Amino acid sequence: MTTRTRVILGVVASFLVLAGALAPAVAETSANLPVETFTLDNGMTFLLVPKPELTTVTAGWVAHVGSANERPGITGISHLFEHMMFKGTHVIGTRNIERDLEIIAEQERIQQQIRKLTEEQKARWRKGEIDDPFAAENRTPELEELQKKFDALAEEQASLMVKNEFDKIYTGEGGSRMNAFTNRDMTVYFITVPANKLELWFWMESDRLAHPVFREFYTERDVVHEERRLRTESTPTGKYQEQFEAMFWESHPYSWPVVGWPSDLRAISKQQADDYYDTYYAPNNLTAAVVGNFDPKEVKRLAQEYFGTIPRGSQDPPQVVTMEMEQLAEKQMIAECDCQPQVEILYHTVPFQHRDSYALDVLAELLNGRTGRLYKSMILDQKIASSASASQQSGKWEGSFSFYGETKGEATPEALVKAWNEQIARLQDEPIPDEELQKVKNQILASSYRRLSSPFFLMLQLLYFDGLGDWQYVNTWTDKTLAVTAEDVKRVANEYFKAENRAVARYYRKAGTKAEEVPPELADLPAPMRQSMLNQIKQVRASTDLERLEKGLEGLQQQKQQVPPQFKAALELMEKTLRQRIEELKSGEQTAEGGE
Repeated sequence: MTTRTRVILGVVASFLVLAGALAPAVAETSANLPVETFTLDNGMTFLLVPKPELTTVTAGWVAHVGSANERPGITGISHLFEHMMFKGTHVIGTRNIERDLEIIAEQERIQQQIRKLTEEQKARWRKGEIDDPFAAENRTPELEELQKKFDALAEEQASLMVKNEFDKIYTGEGGSRMNAFTNRDMTVYFITVPANKLELWFWMESDRLAHPVFREFYTERDVVHEERRLRTESTPTGKYQEQFEAMFWESHPYSWPVVGWPSDLRAISKQQADDYYDTYYAPNNLTAAVVGNFDPKEVKRLAQEYFGTIPRGSQDPPQVVTMEMEQLAEKQMIAECDCQPQVEILYHTVPFQHRDSYALDVLAELLNGRTGRLYKSMILDQKIASSASASQQSGKWEGSFSFYGETKGEATPEALVKAWNEQIARLQDEPIPDEELQKVKNQILASSYRRLSSPFFLMLQLLYFDGLGDWQYVNTWTDKTLAVTAEDVKRVANEYFKAENRAVARYYRKAGTKAEEVPPELADLPAPMRQSMLNQIKQVRASTDLERLEKGLEGLQQQKQQVPPQFKAALELMEKTLRQRIEELKSGEQTAEGGE
């Protein structure tokens, strides 16, 4: 699977992860989910859920590292590794490993010289001698010559590579749904294989952990930089949302984007990547989950045989130590964009498993959905919003609560802020009817119950919550959520929803522009996911790579059944777009062939 194909499918993974974050799992009988665990001597932990009625095994592993573990200068390196881990090993992805490794070493020597000259370019920029230290027109002859040498090595390496061999081996043996994602707290890799190919998974995954080869490192770094441009800089609100997050987080590393800052993406070296890998991809920083048709005894034997030989890291990975400073005054951002006027409000709240996080989850659900307070008030009664939603985001280290609303008609962002303040005041001052609270709890539990019917989604939740700090959240969450009282909700509303504890972003439509038309299939998506989907649709419609589109369609069909119901219309639109573009390209090919 190519990097670009994986980007198309990445939006599906995002849906799955968001659903897991917003609606944690409950056991099939509201009792403990039976998970068997064991830990190898090197520190790698395994979570097992046998399901003998299946014909497949869904498996994955989480590296407990995300953008929060980075530092200025190497932001985006965690996400870069998500790309690099598909480049192969000493035996996968190359026709000549000896020359392959020689080329990588030669490339690094040239890059060291390029980095030195680039620092000189930055010095010229600081003095005002050039307007962009990275622009091609500002390169010195020496830089141009080094770049030519590097490009020649890259071309030779490409001739030695077996492109996408990692993916081809899996798919050739019936594997499907191979993907990965990175966020602030973790990086997760996963796939589904036939039950009789489980040993293949152990060999493939242990090999890329024990003997990774970061081929095309600098080329892939440029690919990530381009991905950043498409997902952030080329969207109506992306660059502003990035600025808003940086403004909201005063001191915590959640302040920089997962994809990284542009200048860092141009500067990360392979040596820095090697050091980062040795620290955070050691087995004592990894957890694997296996769900499906397997014998636990056999899994333990395979785990010891394949993963047990990987040495433990020389030291435990460092923890994130910088805590968020207490906010003392309201922050506000005003932006103009080619968009429908909208509002986003962020409050500092609590991290994963904090005792108040359960009440904040319930509070969000009181506001959300077609029967929630936001829909009834802002969309039906006042008719000032086309969409409105709230969410508690409990990260591993810190937490936040968000409100998002998009205006309707001539309504203004100020009208949305006023309506939001009124809803918060109600929660702070008025009693919550028992029947409303119970209805919300029933909805949360029913939704979570349905999602556990998918082994794939169960595996994903185990890894997701383990990445946050404790997979057993899938068992403890139920009782703690059911124990939330109306007084608990009122208490957290008063504790966290204060003006001095929030940041408010108002987006206005730039004069002379029209908002981007949103297909009805995407109307109910949260704003960031909607924009991500619009970007993916644009890329599909512009693509001329028939093979990549066909692989994207195949992967989408494999994964779309795992998507929660509220996202199915969006995925069906993506599927339709892929089919249309494939037919257009095939029709063009046939026309060309007929003309010949």
